[in-house]
Amino acid sequence: MISSLLYVPGNAPRFLEKAGQRGADVVIIDLEDAVPENAKNEARDGLAKWVPEIKKGGCQVYVRVNQSDRLLDDAIAAVTANADALYIPKVSNVDSLVHLAEGLSGHEADRRPIGFVPLIEDMKGLLDVRTIAHGPRVFALTSGGEDLATAMGAKPTPEVLRYPKLMIHYAAKEAGLLSFGLLRTTVDFADKAALQAAALEARDFGFDGATCIHPSVVPILNECFAPTAEEVEWARKVVSASRQEAAAGRGAFMLDGQFVDAPIVTRAENLLRRSEKGRAAT
Repeated sequence: MISSLLYVPGNAPRFLEKAGQRGADVVIIDLEDAVPENAKNEARDGLAKWVPEIKKGGCQVYVRVNQSDRLLDDAIAAVTANADALYIPKVSNVDSLVHLAEGLSGHEADRRPIGFVPLIEDMKGLLDVRTIAHGPRVFALTSGGEDLATAMGAKPTPEVLRYPKLMIHYAAKEAGLLSFGLLRTTVDFADKAALQAAALEARDFGFDGATCIHPSVVPILNECFAPTAEEVEWARKVVSASRQEAAAGRGAFMLDGQFVDAPIVTRAENLLRRSEKGRAAT
């Protein structure tokens, strides 16, 4: 289960050295926007040290690469350092993923192929998102809100970004992928109520987790995206009752005054799987 993904600048040792202790499910070492041009080579070279160091904390490590002539070299460095996945910005078409996968195949003899998380950040990528979702190695999708708004010539307000983010989310779910993001965001890390509301809203829509840039947000994401004890208890009751009713030849039944049929049973089973994955990760 991946509820929280914490961005850390790839050229900031004082943040990197503590990143694996922040409680995030994933640490994303950022080689792109958070790193100035004159520090990008050093940040890339640092992956060999920081990826294994951060993984000692028990979390996964992804690397956000640069979408430029640096792309392949960044990706190879991430593979060599044994990162778990690539966060790939500004993905506009599936062909770029195909070419990247081909470029990496000769560098992965001693490990499983590294996974891809495309960031959809322009109009072409948005309108081609279903094809991108079915691209090679893709296991999750997410959006880049600021870039999407800029591509539209719009302000990055919740109203502007809600539908594009949902398009990306729906494409992820249609393809059976994870979906990361919030439908509304806040830059005020101290406003815990707003952060909780945004995370709970995203979870209600079926998002699996979200990224953040400050470690104080990590516990909020972990709490809000994880199933509650009450939800787990409900799911167990539904699944248990479903088995008993199925043995009696009934596919739909009443439980605690509520009608239960196949979609509700499936939802309960999915929730239990999510809960079990969460326990296994701790």
